[in-house]
Amino acid sequence: MKIRKDDVVKVIAGADRGKQGRVIRTVPGADRIFVEKVRLVKRHKKQVQGQATGGIVEMEAAIHVSNVKVVSKASR
Repeated sequence: MKIRKDDVVKVIAGADRGKQGRVIRTVPGADRIFVEKVRLVKRHKKQVQGQATGGIVEMEAAIHVSNVKVVSKASR
């Protein structure tokens, strides 16, 4: 996979087409990446003793690497 963490990518296919964001995390085995502020989903989180609150939390979901293109590479 040629995309790495902290690269800036642009979504070229899907519901979030045209959005840009920084890669937060990669999953090389499944060819998926997590992009900042792209493909936001809502998850129900239970309150646990170490955290302040629970409730509905918006977080990024994985997107396939074939649906993005690199805009700029992170300094390595």
